[in-house]
Amino acid sequence: MDKKDKRYDAYLRILNKELIPAMGCTEPIAIAYCAAVARDTLGTWPDRVEIYVSGNIIKNVKSVIVPNTGNKKGLEAAAAAGIVAGNAARKLEVIAQVSVEQIEQMTRFLDDIPIRVMFADTECPLDIEVILYHGQDSARVHIMQEHTNIVLIEKNGEILVKAEPQNAPGTKGLPEASGQDDYGLLCMEGIFDFAQTVAIEDVQQLLDQQIEYNTAIAREGLARDYGANIGSVLLKAYGSDIRTRAKAAAAAGSDARMDGCELPVVINSGSGNQGMTVSLPVIEYAKETGAGQETLYRALVLSNLAAIHQKFYIGRLSAYCGAVSAGAAAGAGITYLLGGGYSHICHTIVNALAITSGIVCDGAKPSCAAKIAASVDAGILGYEMYRNGQQFYGGDGVLAKGIENTLRNIGRLGKDGMKDTDKEIIRIMSDC
Repeated sequence: MDKKDKRYDAYLRILNKELIPAMGCTEPIAIAYCAAVARDTLGTWPDRVEIYVSGNIIKNVKSVIVPNTGNKKGLEAAAAAGIVAGNAARKLEVIAQVSVEQIEQMTRFLDDIPIRVMFADTECPLDIEVILYHGQDSARVHIMQEHTNIVLIEKNGEILVKAEPQNAPGTKGLPEASGQDDYGLLCMEGIFDFAQTVAIEDVQQLLDQQIEYNTAIAREGLARDYGANIGSVLLKAYGSDIRTRAKAAAAAGSDARMDGCELPVVINSGSGNQGMTVSLPVIEYAKETGAGQETLYRALVLSNLAAIHQKFYIGRLSAYCGAVSAGAAAGAGITYLLGGGYSHICHTIVNALAITSGIVCDGAKPSCAAKIAASVDAGILGYEMYRNGQQFYGGDGVLAKGIENTLRNIGRLGKDGMKDTDKEIIRIMSDC
């Protein structure tokens, strides 16, 4: 792809927007960020707190430990962390630096300050509103569509910041019109061309950070007792061949992240689990095959953008498990490392989606690591199928002829078809 092609700069903007560091599960961190901005707007700690959130936020916050809180869980803990110790300027690393004293203050805050959590009356899957009160003063901050996309800041009824949400197919809108146009330029043919031709210096710093951060948390997940220890279980049960190592690395990163590990990850499509899934299996295969650093960079460009392209149709949060898209994208990156061309990569993705596209998202929790392992396995199997002359065809279930048609069908399934499933999952989780 020539640098004069408008897609070149668009794809770079997308990568720089999506591949950012975050600490902890991004939904509780988004609440902490929203609360920290509200505290700064109020100018003091509140004497009461109200939180309005969409169902998808509730299901993704309920069962994960918020890092740097002394192993606390839940929306109240996330908000308290942001209010007591948050540095709003750091966005998704808002509670990256917390002292022991501040953790003690969080505990006292949760004991002393009433925090009321309510369902938001919204159709947006990612919707967070935090209102803080201190005497007669109040501050209100509203986030929609993306984890740091503030659409409203208000103090004592006076609007300080207001941004109208944009509407776009597949995502219920992206915050900037230029960003919306960028995502519309994504297609697998363009992604493959870009991955082969991008100037390495344009992506090296970004990908070096992804490799460093995500490899570190995977090592941590394998070294210590986190969650259900899916990464360690895989290695103990099935040995240390490359296929198992690829699944175990991604699963171990999720083990650690879901259980409150205080290491950052580089996310993809707003998700740390997806960021680890698209990168760690590819990194493991690069080590196994002795691929050069440039080849690894190009494979990571491919896997990252392939995942983002799929999620454009589905949206940030839904009842469709994001690990499925990421696992298929990892399969594409692995296929590239192993010498596969464009057709081979497309068939790998389609085969993988045919296998695992029924996995539902029932919130962030330890079992995410097992879903990641299954999705990476499907990505690898998708490659092995096509390498051995086998494939699934258009008309098989939700698959269509041509990869772009299949991705649109999967997006329709995840965004529209599973709306009622999502509501039922949230109702079930609310009863537990």
